[in-house]
Amino acid sequence: MLNYAILIDGGFAKRKLGSARNPATAEDFARLVGALCSAHPLSGMRLHRVYYYDSAPLTSSHMKPLGGGTVEFGATAIAERSRSLFDQLSKQPYMALRLGELAFEGWAVRPRTLDKAEGTAVEIRAEDLNPQISQKGVDMRIGMDIAALTLKRQVQVIVLVSGDSDFIPAMKFARREGAQLFLCPIGAHVRPTMNEHSDLMIEIDPKSFGKLE
Repeated sequence: MLNYAILIDGGFAKRKLGSARNPATAEDFARLVGALCSAHPLSGMRLHRVYYYDSAPLTSSHMKPLGGGTVEFGATAIAERSRSLFDQLSKQPYMALRLGELAFEGWAVRPRTLDKAEGTAVEIRAEDLNPQISQKGVDMRIGMDIAALTLKRQVQVIVLVSGDSDFIPAMKFARREGAQLFLCPIGAHVRPTMNEHSDLMIEIDPKSFGKLE
């Protein structure tokens, strides 16, 4: 019997399964995994593990310029929602969390503020500033796990839930080493090269989860 692993690019999947007004939940991910496991191409195979990749919430505090005060990122609603999601996901069967980190890189003026500017000068207030936060180590973990699962022969099929073409080198590696690579972009349009370097596409309609508004 062939074994397969599901690797979920969390940032991508959250955007496809939820929205700003109605964020994706652990239940949405459970339904996604259930839909994948029930997909015809995986019939008769055994699930090895589900890997979920995301960034741990930012916990540092930073002074916002122009009298904006101290912003405690760890106390924000987004951080609390992330912690709750990760806690619930960790309790789901066969689930393994792989968390990178977020890095604070300063403040930048909102594009909308600059778009509305007239003349050669613009007045900037604290509320016109957005934090610049970057994700570190998530893509690397996905690539490393694809390589490890393939080289150790733990699975023969990798189901990658993502639409990010940055994973093409890892996809090519898995196929060169004898594994099959199934791609699930959850309804997103992907570059032709992602189709080229996958063995087949598993189509999952995000609207079937009833989350998007």
